[in-house]
Amino acid sequence: MTAVTVIGAGVAGLCVARALLDHGADVLLVDRHADTGPHGCSWWAGGMLAPFCEGESAEEPVVRLGAQAADWWAAKTGGVHRCGSLVVSPARDKSDLARFARRTTGYRKVAGPEISQLEPDLGDRFASGLFFETEAHLAPRRALDQLRAGVLADGAQFMQEEADPEDHARRGLTVDCRGFQARDQLPDLRGVKGEMLVLSCPDITLNRPIRMLHPRVPLYIVPRGDGVFMLGATMVEGKAGQHVRARALLELLSAAYALNPAFGEAEVLEIGVDSRPAFPDNLPRIRRDGNLIMANGLFRHGFLLAPALAQMVAEHIFHNKTPEVMDETAA
Repeated sequence: MTAVTVIGAGVAGLCVARALLDHGADVLLVDRHADTGPHGCSWWAGGMLAPFCEGESAEEPVVRLGAQAADWWAAKTGGVHRCGSLVVSPARDKSDLARFARRTTGYRKVAGPEISQLEPDLGDRFASGLFFETEAHLAPRRALDQLRAGVLADGAQFMQEEADPEDHARRGLTVDCRGFQARDQLPDLRGVKGEMLVLSCPDITLNRPIRMLHPRVPLYIVPRGDGVFMLGATMVEGKAGQHVRARALLELLSAAYALNPAFGEAEVLEIGVDSRPAFPDNLPRIRRDGNLIMANGLFRHGFLLAPALAQMVAEHIFHNKTPEVMDETAA
């Protein structure tokens, strides 16, 4: 049996561990934390499995590789909501909606009455939109916990330590999935700051992720059930600080209020900030140096691309297949 150490138990590491187990590996999962939690970038994800929407700003591989994510998460953890994604814009920003449509596929145009049918609590605020009905979303924290529980139940061992990837690689095959912490091994890795809020607003019901386009603050809001919503938008180059910027907080809440004024009465349950690992082209990379394989650079597409990245790692190890995202020149 092939023994593999996986360092990092965020979404990338857990997906890699799952793929390796499915190929019959003997997996040791190593992380400096005993469990999932707010210390991890994955904890603050939106959970949108929306490859077509991401195509508005992402490269083609994100759309293509992300298309398998919803089925993968449904099979491994359940809890995938296949309600589609709805993109809207205020009337004054209709040019942004037209631009979004030109850059994406997989949608149909919807007018005000159908928007009201899809999301009654949006009322008649939006005259037109784009409905990506094959897209999906999940609750990231639940998905991480279930994936971790399944990996351990199926035989993976867990070790809590501040791991040195090179030390583990001297002892055997190792996959480094530490995200932004792996910048000591990956000098071209950068952090992209994400700021988000978790709101409680029982007066509003949304059935699917909503993206509201705006020239300054393109908002996304994802329902978590029971009147709880994840709200995000901003990305700032550089390592994340400990706190959300005041301007970001004001802009996010103002955009939510524009979506539905009832959000003005919402309670702020959590404020989060993270640093998402990204390479210069915002696409993931797999690099190998002997026994050390580095899988990183998921950017803001963690839950969307981690299953495809993990499958590439497993096929490389077990079938000597060169991954599509292999960066051999950097080895």
